[in-house]
Amino acid sequence: MKAAIFKGPGLIAVEERPKPEIQLPTDAVVRIVRTCVCGSDLWYYNGDSPHDESGIGHEALGVVEATGSAVRSVKTGDLVIVPFAYSDNTCPHCENGVQTACVDGGFFGGGELGCQAEFLRVPLADGTAVAVPEGKYDDAQLASLLTLSDVMGTGYHAAVAAEVKPGHTVAVVGDGAVGLSGVLAAKLLGASRIIVLGSTHAPRHELARKWGATDLITVRGDDAVTELFELTNGVGADAVLECVGSKTATETAFAIARPGAIVGRVGLPHDAPIDAEGTFLRNIGMRGGPAPVREYLPELLEATLRGDITPGDVFDYVTDLEHIDEAYQAMQQRRAIKALIKVSEV
Repeated sequence: MKAAIFKGPGLIAVEERPKPEIQLPTDAVVRIVRTCVCGSDLWYYNGDSPHDESGIGHEALGVVEATGSAVRSVKTGDLVIVPFAYSDNTCPHCENGVQTACVDGGFFGGGELGCQAEFLRVPLADGTAVAVPEGKYDDAQLASLLTLSDVMGTGYHAAVAAEVKPGHTVAVVGDGAVGLSGVLAAKLLGASRIIVLGSTHAPRHELARKWGATDLITVRGDDAVTELFELTNGVGADAVLECVGSKTATETAFAIARPGAIVGRVGLPHDAPIDAEGTFLRNIGMRGGPAPVREYLPELLEATLRGDITPGDVFDYVTDLEHIDEAYQAMQQRRAIKALIKVSEV
């Protein structure tokens, strides 16, 4: 099969690799229909985080090609969403809604478990893969279904972790794909005002507005904090979604939270310490981490199929597997919000 292989910072090559096979009775093999490039993949591409020379990518939508003898929840021919973490969905942590901490689980995105490929072995398939109801889905619908494997679920996790409630003023730090998904999630949960702190990138502003943003802040650091407090009459945000992970974004997120608020933190932290004394004195809480996408999948799938949300709108660059390095470049150079890779047809 063809697979995207991380060769080092600045280079993703498409190479031939052995097609995956069933190794355990709990496995499934999935033919990838759609995959994509995640902002966290750019940490490797930019050389900011280490990655071995192997498969890459952790978001997938595909068709089940084979199942192990113990698999019951999905069958050959099913269109399935594959969350970025695999889990049994039965251990105490999974039952507590934190499948990313599954006792027997793990994560896609490296070694033989790269999702940017023609085929993928899915461990613990019963607890991981979620079947989509039978039907005919167009490109736009497939794109939205793909987002449920990570980016939409991660944005939703930020909103849930921050305890967004109807009527809240919500601040979203970051206008990348996760931040924009956080806007959509905050709107879905009933926020009445959504303030996005991000870039001056017009397409991001357009999508943020479409999904419910009421205000946009394009400055950073202390200037962004000042503007947020001006917009909220000195109060701050009722809930904050931190969707970047950088030092500046983290500092800003905690600075703009009103006393008693919670920061939902889903940006992968990079040199981003938290001021323990400052958060303590202002009663600022923090929740979040790797999103337990599997926990949110049923409700987000229903919302997507009903047409309540169209998270696939976040994709503004589409190519095929052969040109995936160009997709990485487009995102690295901020010519694209998020790049979708069409691997095969349903």
